[in-house]
Amino acid sequence: MTQRNDAALEFLLSRRSRPAKTLVAPVPTRAELLPLLTAAARTPDHGKLEPWRFVVIQGAAMPRLADLAVQAGERLGKSGDDIAKARSQFDLGHLAVAVVEVQKPSPKVPAIEQSYSAGAVCLALVNAALAAGWGANWLSGWASHDRHFCQQAFGLADNERIAGFIHIATQGATPPERPRPDLSDLTTWMQE
Repeated sequence: MTQRNDAALEFLLSRRSRPAKTLVAPVPTRAELLPLLTAAARTPDHGKLEPWRFVVIQGAAMPRLADLAVQAGERLGKSGDDIAKARSQFDLGHLAVAVVEVQKPSPKVPAIEQSYSAGAVCLALVNAALAAGWGANWLSGWASHDRHFCQQAFGLADNERIAGFIHIATQGATPPERPRPDLSDLTTWMQE
């Protein structure tokens, strides 16, 4: 057994994402963001493939992405509400990290495990940001799954896709606690 870390366990038991729309400036500096990215990059990656990479979005990139989301929504025939919601995450955003899943050929590591690893990076980055005292939220949405938007916005290669946008900034308001899952409904204990 390794050394117990009660502070880390207490953090995990009480962690709570902060809604992206409640995040305000200031945002982490590059020097403050690098340790968070480093922590996220320690995620298990099933064979040391590193099937993900980071794109830090801030400044003028936010309104550019908001405009591209509108164009994508119009091209796809999305409703006005869907377009407004996709646009708002960039209009309201101050800093976000796009976690890009990078599928790599591997005879040992199936594609699904690479996807799991990219998802784990998203959660690790949210948790690192929260642990460092920032507000953070993991968003995706229809635009993140639209190939044309992703290629136009981020220049993604054919083997890449967005796993999530991790918004990181200062917490503007404390969100109310939400109901948590009932473990008795979700857990099966196998003894034999």
